[in-house]
Amino acid sequence: MLCLVQSGTGLVPKLTRHLSTFPGKVFHVCQIRKTSHKNDTLWRWVQGRASVLFPLCRRFAAYPPLGDYQTEKKLFKMDVPHRFNFARDVIDKWTQAEITGKRTTLPAFWWISSTKPEVKWSFQDLSRLSQRVANVLTGVCGLTRGDIVIIILPRVPEWWLINLAAIRAGIITVCGTTMLKGSDIKHRLLASKAKCIITNPATADQVEQVADESPHLTHRVVVGPKSETRPGWLNFHELDEKSTDVFECVDTRSDEPMSIFFTSGTTDSPKMTEHTHASYGIGHAVTARYLDLGQLDIFWCVSDTGWAKAAYSNLFAPWIVGTCVFIDEMEQKVDPERILKILSQYPVTHICNAPTTMRTMVTLNLKAASFINLQVCISAGEPVTLTCSTLMTDREESMGKALPGYDMQIVDDDGNVVERGTEGNIGIRVRPHRPVGLFSRYVNDPEKTASCYRGDFYLTGDRAFMDEDSFIFFIGRTDDVIISAGYRIGPFEVESALLTHPAVIESAAVSSPHDIRGQIVTAFVVRTPNYESMDEATLTKELQDHVKTATAPYKYPRKIVFVKELPKTVSGKIRRIDLRSRAWNDAKKKRSS
Repeated sequence: MLCLVQSGTGLVPKLTRHLSTFPGKVFHVCQIRKTSHKNDTLWRWVQGRASVLFPLCRRFAAYPPLGDYQTEKKLFKMDVPHRFNFARDVIDKWTQAEITGKRTTLPAFWWISSTKPEVKWSFQDLSRLSQRVANVLTGVCGLTRGDIVIIILPRVPEWWLINLAAIRAGIITVCGTTMLKGSDIKHRLLASKAKCIITNPATADQVEQVADESPHLTHRVVVGPKSETRPGWLNFHELDEKSTDVFECVDTRSDEPMSIFFTSGTTDSPKMTEHTHASYGIGHAVTARYLDLGQLDIFWCVSDTGWAKAAYSNLFAPWIVGTCVFIDEMEQKVDPERILKILSQYPVTHICNAPTTMRTMVTLNLKAASFINLQVCISAGEPVTLTCSTLMTDREESMGKALPGYDMQIVDDDGNVVERGTEGNIGIRVRPHRPVGLFSRYVNDPEKTASCYRGDFYLTGDRAFMDEDSFIFFIGRTDDVIISAGYRIGPFEVESALLTHPAVIESAAVSSPHDIRGQIVTAFVVRTPNYESMDEATLTKELQDHVKTATAPYKYPRKIVFVKELPKTVSGKIRRIDLRSRAWNDAKKKRSS
């Protein structure tokens, strides 16, 4: 069989590797250079017959190669049907593609563990197994369409099955991290009015402390060995064994609530943000497209299953395009050395990780690691010191341009677009067309929901400016901007400059009071091991001088506090409110002494 590939797409090694999984067939992979009218004609002919010539490759027909930014923006279109259910319209359709031989032989789900046998599931397995679990949820657990189930599980395969099962049944999911304590769980139970909670044995102990104070909770399910029995709890695997494989998927509306995620609670108690079947199940087609994912890829997102990041990077985005989701159980905390080892042993093509972990990884012995298959590294969730990019266009120190499908502008507090180069609020245009992927509302909080909108824009709560070429430069969260001697300083700018020094593994910049300047920048810094024994006064001066050369001198931190770790929310976000309070209290004590 002859496979033709457009040159410059990086597909030759992918196709060669994956075609070898078909025994008894001979394939020849050839490249086409798109440099002449003759080749353009051939290329159009190839694209028109993609489903016949290249059943494994998403870059043809429905998924052509990534174009330049303006072309992508112009051609972008996302259709949202009135009725949509991710389990039926994505998982079950990939199931049919597997049955008819139109999908690669890669698993849909590939799970590994340091202590347990690995799991490889096809889409057929996911479809069948999630139908069994859907019968458990609607049967013994008594849940119906629109009910809420809280899922608090570590990175175990059951998490994916339960989420898909809930989607099938029209049950609304609330996912949480196993780091939650009893008070956190109580807040989520009371706020969501969940009727069922599913968790692991360790977290079940926390649930038992508050379950009696949650009047809406009717069923508790533990995911553990069948020998794991406790009064008032059902065992997931016992229920699953007694279930059946056939479940009629609920015909959900695309705008119907599907998932609720609690905010991080960096400045207030966590709020409930609502997503629909379309906003995640369809909206994250954009994520898949611009992470360059497809059937030949293996995507590993090292995210806690309690975060929204796990949902859209470990479930929705990759499975929309038939990508293999790769997961390491990682029973303890994230281990950078283990990540490097896994990347050397398994054919992961895309990895997404937190910046702190990335920064630790590059301090390790990278020469001993081998990344034969790795093509894309992604980082999100904290200040990042790398060049940001949309894969189509980039500019140093910029967070890139708005993804196609999103009209992002810098606006003032009234929602008016400001001049290029002027600092303002990041706004996403919602009128006359609302982006598919935007969350619906803060549940039971219309005032909070309304406060996010100004004019035709949804305000993200971030400060930034946009240059003449539409590149966006992040300054900081709206509440975190520091005003010193009339200068507006974003903590991100200071933290990014500090992170380029080898002594800094993590930092957070906040304001503290000053008699003359009003406020000054105070930086809390976690040192790398090689600098832990260095004299603090000497290192402080070195870091201050470094910031003055790495960014505008007025931004340098006039006070630096060295700490072992930074306070964070359960979702891993820095609690600047705690650091700001500490900085202001320390200043007050100094004044009074």
